[in-house]
Amino acid sequence: MQFQRYFRIISKCLNFFKMKVLQAISFYLFYGFIWLFTWLPLSIQYLFSDAIFFLTFHVFHYRKKVVFKNLTMSFPEKSHQEIRRIARRFYRHLGDSFIESFALMHMRKSDLDNRYQYKNTELINDLYSRGKSIILVMGHYGNWDWCANLTNVSNHKILAIYKVLHNKYFDKLIKDLRESHGVETIPMESTLRSLLDYKKKNIPTFTMFLADQRPRMKNIQYWTTFLNQDTPVLLGPEKISKKLDMAVVFFHVRKIKRGYYENEFKLVTDNASEEIEFAITEKHVRYLEALIAEEPAHWLWSHKRWKHKKSEYEKLHKNRVKSA
Repeated sequence: MQFQRYFRIISKCLNFFKMKVLQAISFYLFYGFIWLFTWLPLSIQYLFSDAIFFLTFHVFHYRKKVVFKNLTMSFPEKSHQEIRRIARRFYRHLGDSFIESFALMHMRKSDLDNRYQYKNTELINDLYSRGKSIILVMGHYGNWDWCANLTNVSNHKILAIYKVLHNKYFDKLIKDLRESHGVETIPMESTLRSLLDYKKKNIPTFTMFLADQRPRMKNIQYWTTFLNQDTPVLLGPEKISKKLDMAVVFFHVRKIKRGYYENEFKLVTDNASEEIEFAITEKHVRYLEALIAEEPAHWLWSHKRWKHKKSEYEKLHKNRVKSA
């Protein structure tokens, strides 16, 4: 019996070592290719984006059922032909987004600033002059990785919340890219603690939240109607902004043409602590909904945003109440 126990321990150790080695090998092969590839002019890199579109849309049908279902449920008034046109544009944009994320590796600051510009920056300057920290509510829309140059438009301490990746090598790469122009990344679990630390030091912060993510079923606290569907919404931006008396600003993104974006800051509230419950959440959800209606193809339709059903949640909630 002891031998079996030792064998299981040794097997686990070997499997763990094998997994770590494979992670390292896969990362360095990918990194070597990307490091060389991103030296090419962006116009050449976009040729690879065209190849990604062809493979994901025509060959491998990457999450095609999810994309078409999401689009059909969100826009019931549109014909199948219209849905297909939006889907094609989405897959093209998805390829562009992949290329643009890693293009930061060798992109000159002047080039990034030319391609990724901001409007209504006076709103941010006014909030800073009043000592107000900001939560920037964003959706998975357009290109959010190029926000690395937000340090151009604000004197706040710029923070980006991110979800830690299991592969430590890829995790470090993503962090390095996002921090390439002075942004500080903080793990999702450390958000409130980090913001409290900066508040105690009297340092105004400007924190980016991707607020359209799907909450875990057990963490759902609020439902709304979003794109014609019952949708659970994260309350993090509202709760934190109320707790710390922050301003909330929505990030309105427009893709002008391939590789060029114009971004506008829209005030949700400059005094979160005085807002009634769920008002902040409803306002930024409506901003995002209107943005998607302008140009649907630039939102992340491949995400299983509506995996959780309200009927299942209500049933689970009733069972919890009964057992309590």
